[in-house]
Amino acid sequence: MEVQQDALDKALETINGDMGALWITIAAVLVFFMQAGFTLVEVGFTRSKNSGNIIMKNVMDLCAGSIMFWAVGYAFMYGDEVMLGGLFRTSSAEQGYFAFHADDYWNLFFQTVFCATAATIVSGAVAGRTKFSTYLIFSAIMTTFIYPFSGSWYWPFDDDAWLNVMGFVDFAGSSVVHAVGGGAALVAAIMVGPRIGKYVDGKAQVIPGHNMTYGALGVFILWLGWFGFNGGSQLAWGGDDSIAASKVIINTNLAAAIGAVAALFFTWIRYGKADISMTLNGALAGLVGITAGCGAVEPIGALAIGLICGVMVVISIELIDKVCKIDDPVGAISVHGVCGFLGTVLVGLFATDGGLFYDGGARLLGVQALGSLSYIAWAMVTTFILLLILKYTIGLRVTEQEEVEGLDFHEHGAVCYPEHISQED
Repeated sequence: MEVQQDALDKALETINGDMGALWITIAAVLVFFMQAGFTLVEVGFTRSKNSGNIIMKNVMDLCAGSIMFWAVGYAFMYGDEVMLGGLFRTSSAEQGYFAFHADDYWNLFFQTVFCATAATIVSGAVAGRTKFSTYLIFSAIMTTFIYPFSGSWYWPFDDDAWLNVMGFVDFAGSSVVHAVGGGAALVAAIMVGPRIGKYVDGKAQVIPGHNMTYGALGVFILWLGWFGFNGGSQLAWGGDDSIAASKVIINTNLAAAIGAVAALFFTWIRYGKADISMTLNGALAGLVGITAGCGAVEPIGALAIGLICGVMVVISIELIDKVCKIDDPVGAISVHGVCGFLGTVLVGLFATDGGLFYDGGARLLGVQALGSLSYIAWAMVTTFILLLILKYTIGLRVTEQEEVEGLDFHEHGAVCYPEHISQED
């Protein structure tokens, strides 16, 4: 009987392992599809004459991320040898992560699409005026070094990941992915500078996106993909893991829904109209905000986080645009950077294990703030150094004529809307 029980336990373990690998693969496919969502949001929120350029940047983010993360990035993030006091990792010959030839391919794929997401956040913030060659180099470095290095601080979930040891909580990457992308986007937008005509006599001018239908479709695609982004981060399926992953998905959906509702009513009261683009960004803000705590909070906590992020994204977009005068055409800095930070810190309030509102004290709140600020600072410093080098070598920005006439024609020799060829949209 004991032998039979051992055989049964081994068979169940194998089945659960296979189910987990299948779930991670399906989730990764959903996250892969998010790249289409990012593309549509960025295209819809910007001018038609730059649509092809945005398409090319998003395609190349995925391509560069797929190749470079397979070649070296995964080793820097998940290797078994810790370097420079925990700054990054490398893999031993036995582990086999350089030019990946281990056997956990499902995790490689899952982490690859996360890596591409971090890179593509920057694309929208610098849309319409950045050299394509410069962006390609940035994307390659982002997916090879910047994201994998900081990812190694937490997600390997072992005693060598310093934020993991501190008790930091970021279930699916509000900081590891989104705040890193948002911090990089902030520096990039500042260094590239605003679009021509964005600020006149010190006042911000509205440069409307050319197709809100694309923007809305992109948000729905991102919303769908986020169920894989967050749900897949359970990294297992079966028994208690099935319940936990399902709860993560419910928390994710609730936060997105209340984020959109919060942004809608906040803008309705503030502007006298229910703003379309802000409502869409409110949904994304809720999604980004809940990503850290989706496995650590109850649904009521998810609603609270989504509500806060849905309001704060509107305030942040206005502040960055009108007060700081930083041109971010799609609101990427606010959605991913500000709400990534907020969502991470709010775990310290709403986490059922250690949260301040659940008699856990303030320790987790401090750890969350430290961890998120560390990710943002890392992204900002490394992006500044990289873009400074590129600025004084190949340059960051296209010429005034190229910007006015559109990057599609000048960077790619084609246009997405031939009937709209002119100096104005």
